[in-house]
Amino acid sequence: MQPSGRRQEDGSRTRFLRYEGDKTNMKHLKWLPMLALGAALMPHAQAADPGKVLRVAFSAPETGFDMVKVHDVYSMAVGENIFDGLLTYDYLARPLKVVPNTASAMPEVSADGKVFTFKVKPGIYFADDPVFKGKKRELTAADYAYTFKRFADPLNNAPSGASYTDFITGLEEAGKVAAKTGKFDYDAPISGLQVLDRYTLRIVLKKPNFGFLYTIAAKDSGAVAREVIEAYAKDTLSHPVGTGPFMLKEWKPGSRIVLVANPGFRKTVFDGLPGSEPGDAEIYQALKGKTLPQVGRVEIRIIEEDQPRWLSFMNRQLDWIVVPKSAMKSALNINPTDPYDTTLRPVLAKRNIRLSHTLGLDVTYAYFNLKDPVIGGYRKEKVALRRAIALAYPLKKEVIPLLYGNQAIPLQGLVPMGMVGFDPHFQGQVGYDPATANALLDEFGYKIGPDGYRTQPNGKPLVIEQGTQSSALDKQFNEIWQKAFDSIKIRVRFKTAKWNENLKAAYAYKLQMWSLGGSASTPDGDDFVSSFSSRLIGQGNLAGYQVAAYDKLYDASQILPDGEERLALYGKMNRLVAAQQPYVLGVTRFYNELTQGYVSGFKRHPISTFGGFWRYVDVASH
Repeated sequence: MQPSGRRQEDGSRTRFLRYEGDKTNMKHLKWLPMLALGAALMPHAQAADPGKVLRVAFSAPETGFDMVKVHDVYSMAVGENIFDGLLTYDYLARPLKVVPNTASAMPEVSADGKVFTFKVKPGIYFADDPVFKGKKRELTAADYAYTFKRFADPLNNAPSGASYTDFITGLEEAGKVAAKTGKFDYDAPISGLQVLDRYTLRIVLKKPNFGFLYTIAAKDSGAVAREVIEAYAKDTLSHPVGTGPFMLKEWKPGSRIVLVANPGFRKTVFDGLPGSEPGDAEIYQALKGKTLPQVGRVEIRIIEEDQPRWLSFMNRQLDWIVVPKSAMKSALNINPTDPYDTTLRPVLAKRNIRLSHTLGLDVTYAYFNLKDPVIGGYRKEKVALRRAIALAYPLKKEVIPLLYGNQAIPLQGLVPMGMVGFDPHFQGQVGYDPATANALLDEFGYKIGPDGYRTQPNGKPLVIEQGTQSSALDKQFNEIWQKAFDSIKIRVRFKTAKWNENLKAAYAYKLQMWSLGGSASTPDGDDFVSSFSSRLIGQGNLAGYQVAAYDKLYDASQILPDGEERLALYGKMNRLVAAQQPYVLGVTRFYNELTQGYVSGFKRHPISTFGGFWRYVDVASH
């Protein structure tokens, strides 16, 4: 895959943000020389220092730790530290680089790009669990075959299942059989998942996928042991057992999560590439030659309100934090005309607090439930209703300055800036125009009744119910939404629940409208355009968008490499979705992350979650 890029000029400095996979990923690769190690010879790390504790906080609750079943960043932050994929990303390398993890080398790839052969390193073991009855359980190729099959099992309702079932030969068909019989046959052979021997897995694709290595490197691809899943079948979310650097020690849902270093984790010494961005040299020197993980314990608190989370950091009860909106003025110097120009205030710098300021690979948006009888559907009057709501949303006027502190840029389309597939020439934002919104509603029969609010074209009451949460920031969002709806004379009712409860309701299409965000799990725009594929209804397609023309474009884009032809298809998908307005586009956010002065080795990775740095950082005495 060819690298794509963004160049940002700000007068005093030039920033480059580019992404690339291993450039040889679609070529025939030779095996790299390796020493054949028996299982007993694989070295293991000494347990990390239990006295070194990393303390972090989430702003919303997790949903569980079965990576096939979950897709929220909080759960995945924990899961990516428990489970191990065949491939991963180099921590510091920019452009992003896919590297072996449990695989002994990058895979051998056939000339047509459809056959990938992986070798699993011998001597990697799952963390101890009663299921194993006191015996060490080695990771094998069969564990990855089993894990990938789970994405097709209808009972798991995998949010990212299509990333596997759309490509691996026979996997989609096995899922369809299971949907009819009510049970997935994990023992039935699947031609696209071939376990050649204990450590060799061959994956055969039914069509080219130039980003398949990104799928294998994704956070949800970590191997599970079949006997663990079957033993805890009634509650796999609570019993994560992997081969990664940490183990789940304690979990009080929505309150507290504790991880401890896995004493059986294989010896892993940092050998990544030094980055070229400011501060990378210092980070590289701090990590060079260090055995990972460095901390023996990670304590995670769920603190939904900004103020107590910020106070916890300022009182050194947290070692890392994303600066909340309420603290931006006291923590940061922000140039209101240039969101890239953001620095730490001297009062915090004197405390040796460090700032990391990066533009995320993420999106925020409000989606409409297209299955809902009031706001959904594809008839002109339904599209007009959704368009009017989007026109009433004051993104640039109020949302970005008031809620994001000018630390966000408007989202232009389905793919955020900095990713493969971003089109700088497409503009999907409808703009702020309440007058046009009202005229549109008048034209399509949404009349204003005696009470001053509009009715549906059939004369029935018109009320929009929007899902929300109870935090102070959510209440600010609700105030802006309330004014937006008032400006177009539509009643809105806010339905408050926990974030994870709203997510479950969203998957079940029980919410009429909801605002949320999404972070990239791969550097490729497919990660976002897939959210409108009809195959992901009930999974990642929260809007329930189902348009044959879009599916045709999306399917065609999947088999093309990055380039003008694929970008043209993305443009057509962008225009089609924008015309039917299943969403209100939001922003791509800047991440202002602070670490205490005694924390070393921190760098935000664009693809990793909030947990992507836990194994790398060190915490000095303080």
